[in-house]
Amino acid sequence: MAATTHPTSTWEVLGADEPSVEVTDERATRLRRLNLVMAAVHAAFATAMVVLGNDFAISVSTLNLNGPPGTPIDQGTLTEVVAVRIAWATAAFSAISAVFHLVVASPWGFPVYVRELQRGRNRFRWLEYSLSASLMIVLIALITGITDLAALIGLGFANAAMILFGWLMEVANRPDRRPWWTPFWFGCVAGIGPWLAIASYVAWNVTRPGAAGPPGFVYGILVTLFVLFNSFALNQWLQYRRIGPWRDYVVGEITYVVLSLVAKGALAWQIFANTLVG
Repeated sequence: MAATTHPTSTWEVLGADEPSVEVTDERATRLRRLNLVMAAVHAAFATAMVVLGNDFAISVSTLNLNGPPGTPIDQGTLTEVVAVRIAWATAAFSAISAVFHLVVASPWGFPVYVRELQRGRNRFRWLEYSLSASLMIVLIALITGITDLAALIGLGFANAAMILFGWLMEVANRPDRRPWWTPFWFGCVAGIGPWLAIASYVAWNVTRPGAAGPPGFVYGILVTLFVLFNSFALNQWLQYRRIGPWRDYVVGEITYVVLSLVAKGALAWQIFANTLVG
């Protein structure tokens, strides 16, 4: 009896995939146009932030306790590591999206993109989100007052881990098969961490005696971006539950594209209107 062989690497698993999603030439053309339009809009957002924004910056810092562990914080020295220009940071996450949409629509990237969609995945998307969405969560943390370098690094990488679980969810599953949900739920656990950190930080500062708390627009950003970030998870859940229009994998892909634009636009323009004008 011949021995049963199994794939020994991710590349073998991916290489053995058979197309399970129909992407007609007409549909592929529409998707290419959509990506070109999105590239232009994201690039316009990025350009507007740089050209119209002011020099407002937030300092990222570290705290040296000047003694052994347990030394009172008030004996420490707060040191500025870098001043983050908010206009440039806001432009950066839109610029990242613009670049990836252009890559997807390029002569080299588009055939790869279509092959990905035909197999029920899009690794371009997850790579872009791991960069742009992680930068967004760091920026949200900054405007709520979290400025410690180590904290910001941790928040950014926790968000990137959430995104990479989304990548794993798509690589491990196919739209026409019963899904393995573990990557999805692990991603939810990783993704809630940054929001818990931000919410607890704001709550602590609001409840302190005599504390004024952050300005009102910060609450608007927290609510809208929390809802939008979770909409990405909902979109993936609908895809793999195969509910309504989401039985078609490409519907979920288009929803991701729209959600990305809305989320980045909402954060960029709320920050612009409240901190970058003038």
